[in-house]
Amino acid sequence: MNYWLLKSEPEAFSIADLARRPRRTEHWDGVRNYQARNYLREMRRGDHAFFYHSNCAVPGIAGIVSIVREGYPDFTAFDPDDPHYDPKSTPDRPRWFMVDVRHERAFERIISLQELKSFPALAGMRLLARGNRLSVMPVTAAEWSAILSLE
Repeated sequence: MNYWLLKSEPEAFSIADLARRPRRTEHWDGVRNYQARNYLREMRRGDHAFFYHSNCAVPGIAGIVSIVREGYPDFTAFDPDDPHYDPKSTPDRPRWFMVDVRHERAFERIISLQELKSFPALAGMRLLARGNRLSVMPVTAAEWSAILSLE
């Protein structure tokens, strides 16, 4: 199993929104960064990810999701009426991919970015690297365990 972190602005899509979806499952669409896209293509069914709320009053980890469908073409890129439309992406030659995620559990509290930064075991975590703005990134098994210990 691999571990990941997925960022979303809670005003656009929060962990509570995911919990309200049928079967608590939704596709993770709209990723428009090539490195983040590559990470989506590496995800496997059964992998777990932290659901991270970004660009909000208290950014941080809100809970856990599991990957229930591996990477497939992001159909929002094909729809001219969708905000994630990309005219260079076609069904025959898709540029962008998405995965399906299922809500596993929300944390009782947000584990804040500030708290993550102050935890020595996470000093090398990609999320905390200066200038890192990726919305999808890997998490090591050691980082996963360390974050769970903060819960």
